[in-house]
Amino acid sequence: MGINQGPISLDQKYTQGTGHVFLTGIQALVRLPMAQIRRDRAAGLNTAGFISGYRGSPLGGYDQQLFAARKHLEQYNIKFQPGVNEDLAATAIWGSPAAQSLARRQA
Repeated sequence: MGINQGPISLDQKYTQGTGHVFLTGIQALVRLPMAQIRRDRAAGLNTAGFISGYRGSPLGGYDQQLFAARKHLEQYNIKFQPGVNEDLAATAIWGSPAAQSLARRQA
């Protein structure tokens, strides 16, 4: 759906797979990992995503838009984990590959 194609929803910026969507730059950054997961699935890959950040980030508002889009992110197995500060956000990202490695060893 879109221009001259019927009703427009505010969720289209995250749900529409093709065509034109209207969104801000920050919303485009939120949409990007979902687009990557769609590409991965089309290629037969089973991938997930992990995003962390903190409210004082130079990319202001990104955490708010990720939180607002959480129902869409969950459909793509993308987890947003906000950090209390820059160090904790970076530590969360740094530890995410280790968590996957540990899970494989326990299986």
